[in-house]
Amino acid sequence: MRTFRRYGADTIALVLATVIFLVPFSFMLLTAVKDPAQAADLDFAWPVDWRVVDNLVEVVQARDYVLLRAFVNSTVLTVASVALIVFFAAMAAFVLQRRAGKVGTLVDFLVLSGLIIPPAIVPTIWLLQALGLFKTLPGLILVEVAYGLSFAMLLFRAFIAAIPRELDEAAQIDGCHGARLFFRVIFPLLRPVTITVVLTSSVAVFNDFVNPLYFLPGDDNATVQVTLYNFQSQYSTQWNLLFMDIVLITIPPLLAFVFFNRKIVAGMTAGAIKG
Repeated sequence: MRTFRRYGADTIALVLATVIFLVPFSFMLLTAVKDPAQAADLDFAWPVDWRVVDNLVEVVQARDYVLLRAFVNSTVLTVASVALIVFFAAMAAFVLQRRAGKVGTLVDFLVLSGLIIPPAIVPTIWLLQALGLFKTLPGLILVEVAYGLSFAMLLFRAFIAAIPRELDEAAQIDGCHGARLFFRVIFPLLRPVTITVVLTSSVAVFNDFVNPLYFLPGDDNATVQVTLYNFQSQYSTQWNLLFMDIVLITIPPLLAFVFFNRKIVAGMTAGAIKG
């Protein structure tokens, strides 16, 4: 009886999760291939006129191919931000885990504050303006790194806690110190959690809408999420083109989740257990 109830609850949860995902996704796909008049109804009706290619071409060509430039900007932003997040988070987590003390306690508090306290938009803009980085891609990269560093450090630190200190001591006896110790001995052991950080951070940065909107305005600097404004105005919205744009920018994160979801879960679970 208990087994039946357990499997019944699992089945119900799976069905609910499938419905919650498939219903919005199917609505998005149906609306993306309709003509403007039928798409304006915003219903689940089957398309009368399938405009897959027409809508796709119109979305790509909109505003002088801004979507293509946006994909390039988002790719550069994601790759640079994630590389810096992994680089700094791994090193900082290693130092904090191995050298706990009053300074480490303070840094832990700051890391947790980075997860809890909401970001301040206006002071960040003032800081970027003072540095000459406002409305620039490097400035937005620094913002994404700052916002994503706390979560990455927690994952790395939990994983590093399971690595025996005797390994550090043995490497130091062999003459391996400092950065050489970290990159040659410790960092290769962090591969599972590194994959998790890379994938979760990539999806978060690629899907980020608020930060590019505030810190990187302008068509030349547009990221894929900001292109959603191309098909909305104060008085009308081109729903078929808007949803086609959503389909296009949803494909990369969706593929990443489909192909690497096991690695994401494995890395986060390993870090949680070993911490």
